[in-house]
Amino acid sequence: MDSDSAPLAPRPQESEEHSQLAAADPKRTLNSADLFQGAREVQIQHDEKIYRLQVTRNGKLILIK
Repeated sequence: MDSDSAPLAPRPQESEEHSQLAAADPKRTLNSADLFQGAREVQIQHDEKIYRLQVTRNGKLILIK
């Protein structure tokens, strides 16, 4: 595992807000740390296309077709 591959942890305040929003909203919510599992990029298949979801150095997400 690279040193820059450490999982991203939400700040406690964001976790509480996220939990409250998730309870009020019936949409499915995935935690990015669970999705990436320490990696910086995952591939997502949608229909017959592959998309790449990447975490930037600043902790932002980029979806690439």
